[in-house]
Amino acid sequence: MLRYLTLALALALLIVGALLTAVVSPWWLWLALPALVVVAVGVWDLLQTRHSVLRNYPVLGHFRFWFESVRPELQQYFIERDTDGRPFDRVARSLVYERAKGDNQEKAFGTELDVYEIGQEFLVHSIAPKTMPTTQHRVVVGGPQCRRPYSMALLNVSAMSFGSLSANAILALNTGAKLGGFAHDTGEGGLSRYHLEPGGDLVWEIGSGYFGCRTPAGGFDVEQFADKASAEQVKAISIKLSQGAKPGIGGVMPAAKMTAEIARARGVPVGEKCVSPPAHSAFEGPAGLLEFVARLRERSGGKPTGFKLCVGDPAEFLSVCKAMLATEILPDFIIVDGSEGGTGAAPVEFEDHMGMPLTNGLIFVHNALTGVGVRDRMRVGASGKIASGADIVKRMIQGADYTNAARAMMMALGCIQAQRCHTNTCPVGVTTQDPTRTRALVIPDKAQRVARFQHETVASAAQLIAAMGLAGPQELRPSLLMRRTADHTVLRYDEIHHPLTTGQLLSDPPGWWANHWGRARADRYEH
Repeated sequence: MLRYLTLALALALLIVGALLTAVVSPWWLWLALPALVVVAVGVWDLLQTRHSVLRNYPVLGHFRFWFESVRPELQQYFIERDTDGRPFDRVARSLVYERAKGDNQEKAFGTELDVYEIGQEFLVHSIAPKTMPTTQHRVVVGGPQCRRPYSMALLNVSAMSFGSLSANAILALNTGAKLGGFAHDTGEGGLSRYHLEPGGDLVWEIGSGYFGCRTPAGGFDVEQFADKASAEQVKAISIKLSQGAKPGIGGVMPAAKMTAEIARARGVPVGEKCVSPPAHSAFEGPAGLLEFVARLRERSGGKPTGFKLCVGDPAEFLSVCKAMLATEILPDFIIVDGSEGGTGAAPVEFEDHMGMPLTNGLIFVHNALTGVGVRDRMRVGASGKIASGADIVKRMIQGADYTNAARAMMMALGCIQAQRCHTNTCPVGVTTQDPTRTRALVIPDKAQRVARFQHETVASAAQLIAAMGLAGPQELRPSLLMRRTADHTVLRYDEIHHPLTTGQLLSDPPGWWANHWGRARADRYEH
């Protein structure tokens, strides 16, 4: 409990000073009064509900805010230091914090980006902009084989499990989802009471560990699944094939974080390290995946059912597309997770070197589904470092119908990216199971921040779309996103990533596609 040491020392000095003042001399007030001020500040820090850092680090936490106020450069280093060198961390983090808190987001002195840097992108605006709509656009998720379609927001909470996050964090996220009318993905860690109690809409993610619908031996229990999937809050079912941060390996829950409640939600032993298998045991091959989709859709009462993946070998996904044609089973949605996404701990080699980045994966999946003629019968979600309205618009131009955010939602909760998620010592109560630390996260305050961040970000996307002269997201197209590919070359996205026409893979696949299409098999994956 070293974080309370400053307050404890101040309290001790206050007691000593008060005794010496009463017994020896009034001059000891010079010790007692400053100690009284520090104790008063510390007590206020413990009781206030706005700042999680101060609730966990009374008195000491003020140094963080002092550094933040000195000048923007120090704020950038101490509060928004870049952990991986990518633009999300340098630019978007402060936007998330400000938007969640309701602070002014307008800045002086222009862009913080080097607009002439190779790789920079910009949206094409119109000199005849539209008026921003008063209602937020939504997407109906549920194809022709779905009996209970769901109206999805353009930005939702991406997959984060109870266990990886604290109970207070889950409660705040789901309460925020209920306040804002958007969906909350449970992550693969099971359907806990903290997901269900607030009443927000849920996407129940089923991973290879089948947590929450698991037999004692670790297999899939369809009766448990059907019982829990019938909950009114569960609006859709997502089968997790792979995760952006660590495609090809399962999730890990350290034994130190495996409390009795987490174990109950997952159906695993208490106090033991929990590792998800790399692959599913309930099905095999592309056709097996689609049959599992159909089975879960039926046993959930006809709710939208799909799968999430980080794209790897193109022929494997094309095998799933061929299986769609062979079995006539269509998922209601596919979530593309980029290799740059992921909030959980993962091996550095996987984070940096495995999996397809979101831009490439999203464009590929959209084109593949278009090329086999099924794109209009399912929705595509995008997940990977989405934090702003511009991110939403760009991902929709690249092929998404809606987006999910994990890291940005954690920041809206107060995450300061201390990178101690796996140690159970999160300084703001987001990723710890220590009750003395989770108390720092005050649910009503943080739920409002989550709802505010989502609302303002989606409104920003709508404003950008209106500035592009469009009536809504349905009019977005690749020609409206430009990318600098060389010092003197700027190309449209349809010039960089040549889009396929509907059914083109079935009749005349172009060169690059022809190779992978030829390797794809509906009954198995070719490596």
